[in-house]
Amino acid sequence: MKPEAKRYSAVVGTHTITFETGKLAAQAGGAVTIQLGDSIVFAAATMGGVRDGIDFFPLSVEYEERLYAGGKIPGSFFRREGRPSTEAILTARLTDRPLRPLFQHGMRNEVQVMMFSLSADGINPLDVLAINAASAAVMISDIPWGGPVGAVRIGRVNGEFVINPTFAEIEASDLDLRLAGTRNAILMVECGANEIPEDVMAAALELGHKSIQPIIDAQLKMTAEVGKAKREASFSNAADDLNQRVLARVSGPMNELLDKPLAKAEFYNGMDAIQTALIAEFCTSEQSAPVEKDVKTAFSEAEGAVVRERILSMGKRPDGRAVTEIRPIWCEVGLSPRAHGSGLFTRGETQVLTLATLGTLGEAQELDNLSPVDSKRYMHHYNFPPYCTGEVKPLRGQSRREIGHGALAERALEPVIPAEESFPYTLRLVSEVLASNGSSSMASVCGSTLALMDAGVPIKAPVAGVAMGLVTDATGRYKILTDIQGTEDHLGDMDFKVAGTAQGITALQMDIKISGLSTQMMKEALGQAHEARLFILGKMLEVLPQARAELKPHAPRIITVKIPVDKIGALIGPGGKNIRALQEETKVKIDVQEDGTVYIASTDGVGAEIARARVESLGETAEIGRIYTGKVMRVEAFGAFVQILPGMDGLVHISQLDSERVNKVEDICNVGDELTVMVVDVDPAGKIRLSRQAVLEGWTAEEAREHDRKPSGGGRPGGGGDRGGRGRDDRGGSGRGGFERRR
Repeated sequence: MKPEAKRYSAVVGTHTITFETGKLAAQAGGAVTIQLGDSIVFAAATMGGVRDGIDFFPLSVEYEERLYAGGKIPGSFFRREGRPSTEAILTARLTDRPLRPLFQHGMRNEVQVMMFSLSADGINPLDVLAINAASAAVMISDIPWGGPVGAVRIGRVNGEFVINPTFAEIEASDLDLRLAGTRNAILMVECGANEIPEDVMAAALELGHKSIQPIIDAQLKMTAEVGKAKREASFSNAADDLNQRVLARVSGPMNELLDKPLAKAEFYNGMDAIQTALIAEFCTSEQSAPVEKDVKTAFSEAEGAVVRERILSMGKRPDGRAVTEIRPIWCEVGLSPRAHGSGLFTRGETQVLTLATLGTLGEAQELDNLSPVDSKRYMHHYNFPPYCTGEVKPLRGQSRREIGHGALAERALEPVIPAEESFPYTLRLVSEVLASNGSSSMASVCGSTLALMDAGVPIKAPVAGVAMGLVTDATGRYKILTDIQGTEDHLGDMDFKVAGTAQGITALQMDIKISGLSTQMMKEALGQAHEARLFILGKMLEVLPQARAELKPHAPRIITVKIPVDKIGALIGPGGKNIRALQEETKVKIDVQEDGTVYIASTDGVGAEIARARVESLGETAEIGRIYTGKVMRVEAFGAFVQILPGMDGLVHISQLDSERVNKVEDICNVGDELTVMVVDVDPAGKIRLSRQAVLEGWTAEEAREHDRKPSGGGRPGGGGDRGGRGRDDRGGSGRGGFERRR
């Protein structure tokens, strides 16, 4: 019997979102579909057992972008989906971040949440739908969890906020904010913006949190009606009495260690020494002694408690800074003499080197996904090698974290990248993290700004970024920390990254480990981040106050030429023959746009100018009286056909080849030779008459035609002399019917 599907709807802004369950994937712990317009995402959540020996919560969240959802066949060789696209990875990360904090601390059961696209209408984005679908699947499953979570997207078009904007509205929006949260607090923020002021951002966050409430209501109703009973899960937490004993034993040595400012290595080495001594003391051979794993867990809890209490009660951070103090900064540009631009940014023990490369528009990245955007000309890649944290690990390609950090830096700088019309380049930035102790993604933003300015890219404004932290306790105390380092990120409650110009915010990302963040905390963090951003920008501009006026010598110069659309075929040639030959001859790269815009890129000025002249000539027509230097394309007994413009030939009759009588065309020229000739006439059919004699004699086109009409031929028009030129009677039977052709 066909199962009955249950549907639950929520009105969000002007759109209706519908959850459905009961029809698909009955053996999963929980399975739903979510629909907005004709866009549908499927999600399933399942809990397994406990793997032996693990000391972490094994949650995996996966999103798979199925191109059939948009009626597309994958463009890979195998014609099936392979490794996840950047967009799919970012959607998985976007979903993981609000789900993870709501699982109970210490849980050790394997939990897997899987999502994939079922239908993509090209109008409504799928990423926010995936978060809501995942939350609903976990809610109705047998997995213990502290949800539900609602997610929404906020745009701003013409100064007005738009809830869950379409792709077209996002394109016109100066804000792209994705937010997820619970009934009472915000859990996750991911945002790109075009220099949005802090007060506007705060208003968008408040609207976003208000807008998710109907989604939460729908999930609670669905859970009450069709949700499964929750299973018992396994947890690995030290007993309260052990936690108290360990805290009492190590708080003294920890405070003594933290009373002096510590570098990263000193902090970790000092804590390791305290832990080693604790294990030796507690893990004895006595039967009642705790096991080492529980002691380590309790030690970790004690470390967090001591560090957090010092921050909350004394305002003292592990490295001795005040809560709003930024680590020492120094910058440098031009490290690579051959790269098109390079910027080194160092803040405390975090160091990032970004290198910029400029290419032609033809080198833009082609996208094979469900978004209506099919290419992008600005890319940012982020590499986090093991040596940057003093570790040794196998290299297995870029992690999801690296993909996410690269996308964040890309989003931060995108609003200041010059438009294609004024700067027709493809830009690729690569940030190499050389040393890391917190906030390497924001250091990448700063290093990238320096690299772009060093490359001479006329960015709208410099961009800087800073990571903010949060420490709270059960009594309601909290401290917002500026420029957090690794320890504070690990032991704190929030990693809140803000990037922007002096005018406003360009990117925002928040990861949170507690059950939520109030809008008041968010406003304070934004204000504190604004002051920090201005300070960091000042340090950067001390090194390079503005973008260089000229590109580096090894960077390509791009010349823009406009030709008639109907001439594009002539430039490209059959199978690309003409454009390839021109590129090989002049050592340039040529990109042709559909509107007839041609971009010529070269580091060789001479080659670029030759290519420009060739391309510009495509838009020309033969002008009577103008002198051209062209190539002889064909030789006949009655004259030579000369190409004066691409795809345009004219005839130099044998009588017009020289000032003296010519007996044989080959005496003057052969195929492949260059001749300088004048256009003396263009008939209504477009046939072109050329004269070399007019150039040699210094005649005008009218004088050349008058000479051609004289029965005796030679002599300067009006002069009566005979220079031996052929008269009309000497031309034989060839006539003039075929004296011109177009190629």
